[in-house]
Amino acid sequence: MPDKNITIAIICGGLSPEADVSRLSASRITLPLEKHYGKVVHLELDQTLPAELLRHKIDIAFSVAHGPYGEDGRVQGLLDIMGIPYVGSGVTASACALDKIVTKRILSKSGIPMAKDRVVRRQEHIEEATLECIEQLGSKVVIKPPCQGSGIGVQFALGYDDLKKKLEAGLKLDERLLIEEFIEGREITAGVLHLKDYTSLPVIEVKTPDNAWYDYIHRYTPGLSDHIIPADIPKYQYQQIQDYALKAHKALNCLDLSRSDFIVPKNGTPIFSELNNLPGMTPTSLYPDGAKHMGISFEDLLCNLIDHALERASNQNKTGDYWPIPKLNLDRENPESN
Repeated sequence: MPDKNITIAIICGGLSPEADVSRLSASRITLPLEKHYGKVVHLELDQTLPAELLRHKIDIAFSVAHGPYGEDGRVQGLLDIMGIPYVGSGVTASACALDKIVTKRILSKSGIPMAKDRVVRRQEHIEEATLECIEQLGSKVVIKPPCQGSGIGVQFALGYDDLKKKLEAGLKLDERLLIEEFIEGREITAGVLHLKDYTSLPVIEVKTPDNAWYDYIHRYTPGLSDHIIPADIPKYQYQQIQDYALKAHKALNCLDLSRSDFIVPKNGTPIFSELNNLPGMTPTSLYPDGAKHMGISFEDLLCNLIDHALERASNQNKTGDYWPIPKLNLDRENPESN
């Protein structure tokens, strides 16, 4: 239950390209949390964060710092070292989930269908890499920076010249690029709420004006996207998407919440795109809409996440069990000193 003695840090901002979006999430979750807990403070993800966490005597952190630094395990590691509980996945799951290449390699062992891909690295011969991409993936492909969210840097390329030009430009910004075959289909997403049990949230279809791609502008500009809940797709596809989203959440060892995106062809198997281990909480974000459709209000969602993270930390502190460690005899005289 919510506790008026609890001080919560909402961590946002930072060096990520998604810093402004994270501040939108922070603003939206502040008032609901202030209604139920003693003190809620906004802390920027910068060099002042450790000192501010100590100064405010934080009991638990709710990071909405999307993208690099906030969603890739770095802030989670800091919180672990400082002994501060937090909402969301731990270091390893966060690091794996933000990296699209690592995510795909892990989930490929789980039987989740994914688009064929080729990773292109900065040190490669660009002409050869371009030709291999077209030979392996077809003439129309999708180019993705592996460790960015919200559609940042994603491009579509058609043919050799277009792909080569975009690879050259992209590799000036990233050392690696994930190139995937283009799959025609609907943009679908499904969340997982992981408290004491796993709950599959309703499947959502995202529609944009003139069927434009769901890019950064469409994601966060009110009125530029519609969330169709539940998605109007065949029952077997609906169930597959929920199954795959849950399987991805478990395979990456995520905690508390995640949202998986899919491309769903008119007929056939949904194709996994990526997993968001720290879904947005902005007014246009998908995850809260899925929970709301299930009857979970925004306030209840936030309080449940906070309370569960506090309970998890309390249970971990109680056990104190660990692998037995042999004792060292540090008092023995050094043989070399005799």
